[in-house]
Amino acid sequence: MSTRIAGLTGATLETAPTVCHECTWWQSRSGRRVDKQRWIQGTEEEWGSWGTVYYDDDGRLLGSMQYGPSGLFPRAAELPAGPPSDDAVLVTCAYLTDPSKPWVMQSLFLTAIGEARDRGARGLEAFAYRYDDGAPAFDRFHVHKTIFPRDFLSDFGFVTVRMSGRVELVRLEFGGLQPVGEGTREKVLRVVRDAFVPAPAPQRP
Repeated sequence: MSTRIAGLTGATLETAPTVCHECTWWQSRSGRRVDKQRWIQGTEEEWGSWGTVYYDDDGRLLGSMQYGPSGLFPRAAELPAGPPSDDAVLVTCAYLTDPSKPWVMQSLFLTAIGEARDRGARGLEAFAYRYDDGAPAFDRFHVHKTIFPRDFLSDFGFVTVRMSGRVELVRLEFGGLQPVGEGTREKVLRVVRDAFVPAPAPQRP
């Protein structure tokens, strides 16, 4: 299956999950309301796209992820283990449409890592949760869309900044990472396909 990735913007938001269209939970503080269209306009003028939308080759949605400079998401300051660092890009939430395609989450994180690094961020941060051993994948990746499994993020090299109970703020430092070359999204897709999609079985001549 071939796939494609687009930046999450005001123009592509309508193709993202409907729950995301009007949601301003991350963009607001408790008891305060935010005009999402105004937030989108200001964010795109200052930063550009603020996440990723992932489609299959037929244009069907596979998943989406929101991320951007931590200052764009004031709700993060109120969460256990917060606030995020001022120099970080923060991954706030991800939505997967198909439980049978776990590699979509890896693809979304690889894209966030590449784009944050290319835009000059010092690190990528996210909120993580330490699940019990044996917790099903559905609980880990589909029930909670704003907090990510700690062991999953460990595989990318995230380390703990601070913790509160089972919740952690984790960070991937970019100091030792090499810049991603041109065609970031296309390279991400190739890397993910190579890693998670089995090669065709050899055929007898």
